[in-house]
Amino acid sequence: MQKVLLVGAGKGGTALLKMLLEIKAMEIMAVVDIDSNAPGIEYAKKIGILTSSDWKPLLSDQINIVIEATGSSEVFEELLQQRSRSTVIIPGSVAYIITNLINQKEDLITALQEITYKHETIFDATNDGMIVIDDKERLILFNKMAEEMTGLKKEDVIGRLVREVMPSSKLPRILQTKEVEMNQEQVLENGLKIITTRIPIFDHSGILIGALSLFKDITEIVNLAEEMTNLKEIQTMLQAIIQSSDEAISVVDEEGRGIMINPAYSRMTGLTEGEVLGMPATADISEGESMHMKVLETRRPVRGARMKVGPSKKDVIVNVAPIIVDGKLKGSVGVIHDMSEIQTLTTELNRARQIIRTLEAKYSFEDIVGESEEIKLAIEQAKLGAKTPATVLLRGESGTGKELFAHAIHNASDRKYNKFIKVNCAAISETLLESELFGYEEGAFSGAKRGGKRGFFEEANNGSIFLDEIGELSASVQAKLLRVLQEKEIVRVGSAKSISINVRVIAATNINIEKALSDGTFREDLYYRLNRYPISIPPLRNRKSDIPMLAEHLIRKLNQDYGRSIEGIDESAAAALMGYSWPGNVRELENVIGRAMIFMHYHELRITARHLPELIQSSEKERHTGSVLIEDTGNITLAEAVEEVEKNLIQNALIKHGYNRTKTASSLGVSLRNLYYKMEKYGIEK
Repeated sequence: MQKVLLVGAGKGGTALLKMLLEIKAMEIMAVVDIDSNAPGIEYAKKIGILTSSDWKPLLSDQINIVIEATGSSEVFEELLQQRSRSTVIIPGSVAYIITNLINQKEDLITALQEITYKHETIFDATNDGMIVIDDKERLILFNKMAEEMTGLKKEDVIGRLVREVMPSSKLPRILQTKEVEMNQEQVLENGLKIITTRIPIFDHSGILIGALSLFKDITEIVNLAEEMTNLKEIQTMLQAIIQSSDEAISVVDEEGRGIMINPAYSRMTGLTEGEVLGMPATADISEGESMHMKVLETRRPVRGARMKVGPSKKDVIVNVAPIIVDGKLKGSVGVIHDMSEIQTLTTELNRARQIIRTLEAKYSFEDIVGESEEIKLAIEQAKLGAKTPATVLLRGESGTGKELFAHAIHNASDRKYNKFIKVNCAAISETLLESELFGYEEGAFSGAKRGGKRGFFEEANNGSIFLDEIGELSASVQAKLLRVLQEKEIVRVGSAKSISINVRVIAATNINIEKALSDGTFREDLYYRLNRYPISIPPLRNRKSDIPMLAEHLIRKLNQDYGRSIEGIDESAAAALMGYSWPGNVRELENVIGRAMIFMHYHELRITARHLPELIQSSEKERHTGSVLIEDTGNITLAEAVEEVEKNLIQNALIKHGYNRTKTASSLGVSLRNLYYKMEKYGIEK
């Protein structure tokens, strides 16, 4: 058993992994990729194979074969340098071909077993008695008709000397003479008169390996002539089968001249019968050696030979086998497989690898979990916005998944093959933000790099830039950003030269940007530019029906991160999760579930309410502080108390009606417009 280490788990590596798993002679010890989310890594984890981001600790004398499927020459050279003498390093492309050949070999073995079974069935179904002995005169084949005519049982004679069970047999004589004896009369021990034909059996090298006797009751001789008339019909049927085959087939005689091709051959090579039949076997080859001539010289089949055929130099793989009749070579037959489709797929694979190396947007709309109407509406709006060049403003609380939406919008747009740059405006100091966004020229300020530096907007040219926490921009940066959106150009710090860019801006904010407008901290003209296509991402408390689905998704993700096998949550935990208001949204939900999993015992498979003590305490506190104590009036005015009661009533009604504003307004006896006004007044999130 060969122990294999697979380095590289992209699409190509995944395909190799699946093919290698089908080979019984190979054991996949580990799969390595620097991307922990690579498809091959995911698949290996699913089936229980060791995975890693670093191959070096895994490379040992125990590894027989390392398959390098990253396509990186640097990785391949490093593997060659660090491998032991007993370890073989195989490039992914070579491994792919070898694996295909091994699979083809296994397919051929399976096919051979099926053919052997069919042959045995045919031997037993024939009306002729059939006996075969090996070169030691031992019986190795004894069909049902032979049993019926001799009165002997197959299990009693196989492996015994033919002279012991059939003293009258003349088959041993054939081993001496090596000549065919046709239509010989013979009387068996039981008195049955037969007509028999005895034939020596040679292997492909011409060495005698046994003898065959075909015989039948003499009473059936009369029927022999009628059976002979069917030969022409059988030949016609065989020709029809060859002609209708989708596999390209060519046949040559013992001299190597073409005697038959089928339509599939003409379609593949572009050659007609007139250009092939009667011509040497080399007539169809544009590059490479004739496998027909090689088979005729060696009398051995050839498998998987690469060559180019026809005027268009079609790249093909050829399998050729000799045609031997009565021990004599009569020609060879070749089956040709087109390689152009494989080459096309390889080209597409290389293109996909190039795309993957340039992409930074990791998520798509399929990664956004939820079935509630609120999240579905946000997704539909985002999908529509992705198809337009308009600037998108993602609005939502912290932890609702604004960055996830930004990734998905980029990947669903026509810019998906170009760069996706992420910028957290609040994480970069105000003094550096301008130079980071727009770049700078050499000498623009103290510490500036020689030759200057490209900014994020230049890096994202022809792609997308995600500006998170856009409300944190300073007034000067807001002015420059407005220029980018209006004029499609930027000016580096320390330069007066404009640089044209083509960037799709996706902005996000978790603040009330309208309040920032009224406070004068955010430019009104920039707001209208950014707010051209706003998308509101609902907080988790407004889509609590998604919590069980999100919890299951997060558990699967954290299982991989923590090496656990938690199956899910029970009803008590689900109720606790549904009863909490989630001020931190999905990020807080992931934190709560992760913390519960960390403190769970390894024998526990499902999260229960007792694993969420802090969450339950918070929920109880929310319920107990949900109303104002009337007697506690020392530090609160009457108007403030009334407002607090009104706020709590609205919040409780919203929770009761699943945040359905229409039902909530109806239950409170106010108009929908008035409800929205009061929610805005008290800062209750919609």
